[in-house]
Amino acid sequence: MDRLVTAVVVDDHPFFRDGVSRGLAQSGRVRIVGEAADGVSGLEMIRSAAPDVAVVDYQMPGMTGIDVVRAAVRDDLTTRILLLSAITDGPIVFDALQSGAAGYLAKDVGRDEIVAAVTRVAKGETVVPAELAAGLAGEIRMRARPDAPVLSERERQVLAGFAQGKSIPQVASELYIGASTVKTHTQRLYEKLGVSDRAAAVAEAMRRGLLE
Repeated sequence: MDRLVTAVVVDDHPFFRDGVSRGLAQSGRVRIVGEAADGVSGLEMIRSAAPDVAVVDYQMPGMTGIDVVRAAVRDDLTTRILLLSAITDGPIVFDALQSGAAGYLAKDVGRDEIVAAVTRVAKGETVVPAELAAGLAGEIRMRARPDAPVLSERERQVLAGFAQGKSIPQVASELYIGASTVKTHTQRLYEKLGVSDRAAAVAEAMRRGLLE
């Protein structure tokens, strides 16, 4: 049996926080190791418990979800952060991912989608649901930068797959090529973008306006 994903849930609304925690725990795939009602307490819990994933509300008084993301990145914490928010505007999602969030979900998604997102984020994937992709793509185009490296068509396709949260096997299946070929394109992407993982590649591609 696979090891359970460890997670903390950070949200200032007790009812919602309890619902997310119970939903994740009842899935049989996630073990909740803590809950917090604000960003400061949540960040301290992330530091002490070092869970695989932190499910964090974007909007909280004081230290917001995006503040937690930036602090975790600054302190080089290993926990990957999945943001939940009632706001799904392209600029907000863009800034969240660019700041280092591993995923972004609307708060009205069902339990199964949250569970799936947490397990995918724990595996190193970046999660952005299809319904948020259009707004995100528009924001990326608006922020297009002239300092973009030249990518091959296949590299762009692989990058687009990563931006949709797909894994290397999923990208390989979608493009009808071998996983080893995708890995080769991925390595070239990393070299051109100056990064070392998929999430960083997506964030850097967003900064440079490389995603359509």
